[in-house]
Amino acid sequence: MSRARRARKPPLGALAATAKARYLRVSARKVRYLADLIRGLSLAEAQQQLKAVHRPSAGVMLRRLLDSALNNANQAAEGRRFDAEELIVGTIDVDAGPLMKRFQPRAMGRAAPIRKRTAHVTVKLYESA
Repeated sequence: MSRARRARKPPLGALAATAKARYLRVSARKVRYLADLIRGLSLAEAQQQLKAVHRPSAGVMLRRLLDSALNNANQAAEGRRFDAEELIVGTIDVDAGPLMKRFQPRAMGRAAPIRKRTAHVTVKLYESA
């Protein structure tokens, strides 16, 4: 395993929340780049990193997923409100979703396949120890 793909191991507390985004219309490879970038960071740092990166999966998709995970943590904790500094992005899994198969017309009546890829992303937030 390369050094860039090795996950940072922060001290993790109890599992605070989980959020899933399924059938995202971007390839899993493009999302994994950003997942490796924010894995192990605090939630506030991860949101700042995603604001600075100019990639389509960063803006709308992953930032919305992190916001959803924070809201899930606040919903699950009875009477307690989590701050973005208190939570750590512990695990973030990116899996390939189903392919949408399309065809592009080519010369002399031929057709070339187009594979529109999708991704499933799961984020788990932990309390900082």
